[in-house]
Amino acid sequence: MTVADLRELAAAAAAEGGGLGAFNVIQLEHAEAFTEAAVEVGRPVVLQISENAVAYHGSLEPIAVATLAVARNAPVPVVVHLDHAESFPLIQEAVGLGINSVMFDASRLDHATNTERTRQVVLWCHERGVSVEAELGEVGGKNGVHDPTARTDPDEAARFVADTGVDLLAVAVGSSHAMVDRDAVLDLDLITRIRDAVPVPLVLHGSSGVSDEGMRAAIRHGMTKINVSTHFNKVFTETVRHQLVEHPELVDPRKYVGPGRKAITREAARLLAWYAGG
Repeated sequence: MTVADLRELAAAAAAEGGGLGAFNVIQLEHAEAFTEAAVEVGRPVVLQISENAVAYHGSLEPIAVATLAVARNAPVPVVVHLDHAESFPLIQEAVGLGINSVMFDASRLDHATNTERTRQVVLWCHERGVSVEAELGEVGGKNGVHDPTARTDPDEAARFVADTGVDLLAVAVGSSHAMVDRDAVLDLDLITRIRDAVPVPLVLHGSSGVSDEGMRAAIRHGMTKINVSTHFNKVFTETVRHQLVEHPELVDPRKYVGPGRKAITREAARLLAWYAGG
């Protein structure tokens, strides 16, 4: 199966009032687990590779090629997406490797610069059939500083989408990256106002800090692409830690990494079904 188109999957999810799970890949086991979960519940999934994951592996190609291979062999639609890319050369490399969806993140720059740089990336990517997500109103936590008070202005969002031509828009509505507790309170009214103001699907970053009911409410009010990373890292690490405490004699990584992979498969399947209303 070919790698799926994020624009098509996001539009379909929005039309049916559901959410599209977008889960971050750090190592091959993540890609395998998330894809297995998608197959289990019969739902599409987005496999995301962030700049931080690229730095961890030393370069993009090893983790990108492995993740693309998993996606292409899946019997359900799977997108491979470059997440939080601040480097245009990295985007170019990703597209050259076969990744057809990118998130260009210039949200830390002033609004005018963010708009112009994003517009240029969109033009380049659209010429090559690649979808582009961007962020307006910086979602905190990317560098360890949480700012749940950050908010995206609906009118500014509408202008940004019109001026840049982005396919999806990540907005700040009360969540924050890298949260380990699921106690974020989302501004549901703001989500609705932004949804009504912009013609493209909305993306929630920092979803690890949002409860199950909060996520379903966010989807109901207009969120479509739901990004999750830290929550799965927590599930994986807790499982591996338990295995090593209970079985200190283990030396074969498959004996403790394997249960970690199974744990995030179960949780990913549960969340994909939950986002779809199941």
